[in-house]
Amino acid sequence: MPAKKNIQTSNPKASRPHMPGYGLPAGSKGLLPWKWADERLKKSHNYWITTVKPDGSPHTMVVWGLWQDGRFLFSTGSKSRKARNLAKNKKCVMCTEDADEAVVVEGVAEIADLSARRKFLPVYERKYKFDMGGMEKEILSMKEPVFAVCPSVVFGLWEKDFVGKSTRWTF
Repeated sequence: MPAKKNIQTSNPKASRPHMPGYGLPAGSKGLLPWKWADERLKKSHNYWITTVKPDGSPHTMVVWGLWQDGRFLFSTGSKSRKARNLAKNKKCVMCTEDADEAVVVEGVAEIADLSARRKFLPVYERKYKFDMGGMEKEILSMKEPVFAVCPSVVFGLWEKDFVGKSTRWTF
């Protein structure tokens, strides 16, 4: 079933991550605003995606993609390890490239609908300066997958103030 637009990301609930032994303070003082995570999700060039193999072991790979409409969209070949894993288990983790200002998204990957694909292609081409013309027909005809990772939990980890600013958002 095609993924629907996720409108929950406009106001996720912020809290402290549960990280015993790290010295994170109680309470909400110093939590990062959602805008902080949203900006980093949009500007990252490379993203790490971790899926689960049929035997339960993790598979991590670098991908290009877009944070668009509150979801992470990326394309991959239908025979790729990522696509085969997601066909069996839709749960995954996606991370931005900058570990100094890390954003970690735990979520579920669904097949993006045609509307999301149409919006995805031109923005992706501009961001990566990459001609998608050779893949456009297969993507728009739904023959090749474009996944939309809808977040359930997102972590913001800022190295400069890790203890004071670490934030967990729930959707």
